[in-house]
Amino acid sequence: MFPYQTVRDVDVHGKQILMRVDYNVPQNDDGSIADDFRIEASLPTINYLLERSAKLILISHLGRPDGQVQEKFSLAQVAARLTEKLDREVKFVLDCIGDVASVATKGLAVGDVVLLENLRFHAEEEKNDRSFAKRLAEDSHADLFVQDGFGVVHRAHASTAAITEFLPSVAGLLLENEYVKIKSATDDPNRPLTAVLGGAKISDKIPLVKKFIEIADVVVVGGAMANNFLKYLGHDIGESLIEPGIDDVVKEVLDAAHAKFGGDFDEKFILPIDVAVAEHGSADEKRLEIPIEAVHDPMKILDISGRTIDRIDEIIKNSGTVIWNGTLGVAEKSEFAHGSARLAMVLAQHPEITSVIGGGDTADFARNWDVQKGGSFTHVSTGGGASLELMAGDTLPGIAALMTRS
Repeated sequence: MFPYQTVRDVDVHGKQILMRVDYNVPQNDDGSIADDFRIEASLPTINYLLERSAKLILISHLGRPDGQVQEKFSLAQVAARLTEKLDREVKFVLDCIGDVASVATKGLAVGDVVLLENLRFHAEEEKNDRSFAKRLAEDSHADLFVQDGFGVVHRAHASTAAITEFLPSVAGLLLENEYVKIKSATDDPNRPLTAVLGGAKISDKIPLVKKFIEIADVVVVGGAMANNFLKYLGHDIGESLIEPGIDDVVKEVLDAAHAKFGGDFDEKFILPIDVAVAEHGSADEKRLEIPIEAVHDPMKILDISGRTIDRIDEIIKNSGTVIWNGTLGVAEKSEFAHGSARLAMVLAQHPEITSVIGGGDTADFARNWDVQKGGSFTHVSTGGGASLELMAGDTLPGIAALMTRS
């Protein structure tokens, strides 16, 4: 199923390995780590390599420092957290290239773990600069490159694409697992397959929406994304958030859904029939549940409501596979998280359903809702844009650059 070589396919014993991880962790206002899900997700590959006597050099980015050194985005705190989780010292190095990196990574012993400073403190990283990638390879004295940062493989950056020109390159266990779980759900699902799409913007998800109309048995649309469809179909949506200037896109999607589902359109392409609104437009207000026909200025739609939730509930219970990308309301506000929470609850209560949760805000919500921190679902992705593009069937540069299986 996974067509690329992984750490299992190569001899890592005694090798010095440069490993791309995704430690772009959410941060609190003071810069501290708010959620270490992505650090936890990297541990299986790290432990696999250490158990086989590798020497390990980790590289990652954090935040958007735009090529400038910014203390808030230093990976020093990640090194400290990783030291706790591995119960061994993770040496932190103040740069990812240059003499500092070269000296720190020369003469490593078996079992040593080093974390280099934020890749994006160098503007060349996001430019996929070959010279920068070459320095990453040479200054780390690496024998092998392991790509395990699933959250960045949809970007052609120096540490995802160009680096593979200078080192033999294979996938880590996290990357392999993400690929297999997501591709299995889209390419060979247990049917019926239900796709649940939410979030704010349609334009970011056009290929995904089209893909799901093509492959899914039922498509559910919620969140602010649904507002565009409701308005196009003639409903008053008050002051609700929409994405302007995309009527042509909405029409194209609806035409595709009508062509696919025909007379079953209303049963197979699900839009809200009732909603939860803020009566005066503020997400800090109490929830007011009304039929979609009752929405008017200055109301703002912020969640789906009772009948719609019940309808989705029944669809989910009768599904074999559910792929969920995008929350169904303003889920960071408890008043308007009911739709997303109900969906999460139904999936958690029915482990026989294959449930694949997209990364980003959807993964954050699902994990925060779940007492098992994602364990109630078949798969919770670590990658937002990467999971979206892989679900849509796109080629991801950071995966395509890896060595293939013969």
